[in-house]
Amino acid sequence: MLPNKVSIFEVGARDGLQNEKRVSTQDKISLIESLADAGIKRIEAASFVSPKWVPQMADSGDVLKNIKRNSGVTYSALTPNLKGLELALDAGADEVAIFGAASQSFSQRNINCSIEESIERFIPVVERAQAENIPVRGYVSCVLGCPYEGDIASGEVARVSEILYEMGCYEISLGDTIGVGTPHNARKMVEAVSRKVPVDKLALHFHDTYGQALANILACLETGVSVIDSSVAGLGGCPYAKGASGNLATEDLVYMLHGLGIDTGIDLHLLAAAGDAISHALGRATGSKVARAIGI
Repeated sequence: MLPNKVSIFEVGARDGLQNEKRVSTQDKISLIESLADAGIKRIEAASFVSPKWVPQMADSGDVLKNIKRNSGVTYSALTPNLKGLELALDAGADEVAIFGAASQSFSQRNINCSIEESIERFIPVVERAQAENIPVRGYVSCVLGCPYEGDIASGEVARVSEILYEMGCYEISLGDTIGVGTPHNARKMVEAVSRKVPVDKLALHFHDTYGQALANILACLETGVSVIDSSVAGLGGCPYAKGASGNLATEDLVYMLHGLGIDTGIDLHLLAAAGDAISHALGRATGSKVARAIGI
């Protein structure tokens, strides 16, 4: 049975822009404000990782401090360590996120440590965030495949997800980082994880590298998942996964959900306009098929 309502977790301003070489702070602020005005209630607005590794996010503090905040909207930030958390708190982040992986090889190449070591690093971050009453979200990468290891066992995805959940993450986002999943194995993975983590605490973050993201989401919605990550205009991908470009466009997701009679609370035309504006700032056309079709 499909849910009556789906919560969209918009990652365009962070995951979508972290690989872009030239994006002004004002363009980021304008995008975040436009997304909120379109009805999006959950926006990943910043990333407090090392500027050495992701220089595009070096202005995250300025972005969070200068956006016009809409009532009822949660503005979150990615925080890999205590220093990042302190910066996020200073900038006024409403919630933070930590990120692990279901693949040892990906963990080593992404954050230079094993899965177990990464989890140990996150413990003080979660403890400090909880002390400040800041919710913590958890990401698990490579849930349906790894660029270095190939297929990933659902049991390992479930194991890592359960650890993050028991650590204190209020929600676990399951990421098909390189977009290799198909509906059958995507649903089987979600079913396996939901035996360890309550399904209402799970979110889907499916990349569209092979054009399967919408089909995978539709297959998984029947499991009870009702939170989906996506990126306006299809911005972004993963800088550490070769060939893994193309997040699922939020416009395309919203169009499908509305067609299914599922409420998102989002104005599709305003959303498409936000995607068109940031795409124009980047000097290219929107990556959303729906936005192109409706002529924004």
